[in-house]
Amino acid sequence: MKNSDKKFKSTTANKAKERRYPEYKVNDTESDNGSEAIYGRNAVLELLKTDREIDKIFILSGEREGSVKLIEAKARERAIPIVNVPKEKLDRLSGSGVHQGVAAFASAVNYLSLDDLFDIAERRGHAPFIVIADGIEDPHNLGALIRCADAAGVDGIIIPKRRNAAVTPTAVKASAGALEHVAIVRVSNIAMTVDALKKKGVWVYGAEAGGESVYNTDMTGPAAFVFGSEGDGISRLVTEKCDHIVSIPMYGEVNSLNVSCASAVVLCEAARQRAAKG
Repeated sequence: MKNSDKKFKSTTANKAKERRYPEYKVNDTESDNGSEAIYGRNAVLELLKTDREIDKIFILSGEREGSVKLIEAKARERAIPIVNVPKEKLDRLSGSGVHQGVAAFASAVNYLSLDDLFDIAERRGHAPFIVIADGIEDPHNLGALIRCADAAGVDGIIIPKRRNAAVTPTAVKASAGALEHVAIVRVSNIAMTVDALKKKGVWVYGAEAGGESVYNTDMTGPAAFVFGSEGDGISRLVTEKCDHIVSIPMYGEVNSLNVSCASAVVLCEAARQRAAKG
């Protein structure tokens, strides 16, 4: 084989190896995704030893030497997404720090499990009272929903990992401190989570137009309330899995409320009913 052929083969193999993970497209808005950046090889390795939730790991394109290989292997064991990024991205993430070609986004929120919500309800001495956010995209609305949930005495809020606002600094601010008192659970699949709740005896109520009035619906038992996205509402599959669809009677010209306003009405009515039942 000619030297030029060997060079071509080696270059092709390296490029194929590098393309195992997607190239990152620079997006400055990602800094508000509810995670904090941790950079440097030792720091990321130590992070991987903990049970802290890691959203993704950024590795400098072409970097697969020494401890970077170990980071890559441990990330793959935990099914953590690895993304190739240009040096400029890592430089921005680390500011004036030394990133050594590696950075990670780790959750800034202490997410709990589904079972934790039941433990919280048991400690509080009442039937589970849960909220599910199904595709709420605006962090202001998510923060307001958390605030409403706390006011109504909700045990916790379930949010999806994808296609939903994360608990960003914006959401934290909009919650007006309520985030410190409401458990947050993050799941991969809302529909499957609804099935899991129903198996545990929880009745699932979807807040959508065209349902039964919240004022005529018994919401006193173990309950989870689903609130959908600002534009499309609850997804079709999740709607089909709900035990009840409940609506707020409207007496004016508009036919709907902002999701945070709607959640306040529905959750406070459910809280009123639960308190009255004792």
